[in-house]
Amino acid sequence: MPDVPERKVGIIACSGEELAEGTVSRLAALRVLDSLRPHDTVTICLPLFLAGGPDDRTFARHHPTITVDGCDLRCAARATEMYSNKPVHSLVVSELVAEQGLRKPGGRRQLNEAGRQAVELTAERLAALVDTVISKETHVSDTARVAGASARRKKGGDSCSCRSGSAV
Repeated sequence: MPDVPERKVGIIACSGEELAEGTVSRLAALRVLDSLRPHDTVTICLPLFLAGGPDDRTFARHHPTITVDGCDLRCAARATEMYSNKPVHSLVVSELVAEQGLRKPGGRRQLNEAGRQAVELTAERLAALVDTVISKETHVSDTARVAGASARRKKGGDSCSCRSGSAV
């Protein structure tokens, strides 16, 4: 059986440094990437993405992405949709903090206690969204695989999924 590349979820975090919530978004994304879901996620650099990085844009065009913005300007979500594809999910730290009744995060370089709580909350919510995306991806690929095998049996052979007629 050929090696099929593992599906990953791209995480695109806010790059705004003027708000503590921007720092929260980046730290939460790093927590998910490094410890909560390291095998299921990759990061996409927002500044490189905006500058036209072809690898980042191509990845976001063909793989599910989740954006994490610090504020309601939603720069990461807007850029992702403009230059590649609509994110499958989008988190906004300031909205999440308000929804959960946390104090407003403070400190841009050194977060206060409210900021550290916001990082944990955002990272947990982000990890749950990754799980949702991965489970949908697995379900879709399993369904497609079963349907493809059934169709091949009816046709009497295995052929390439691109429908070129090439034997596999």
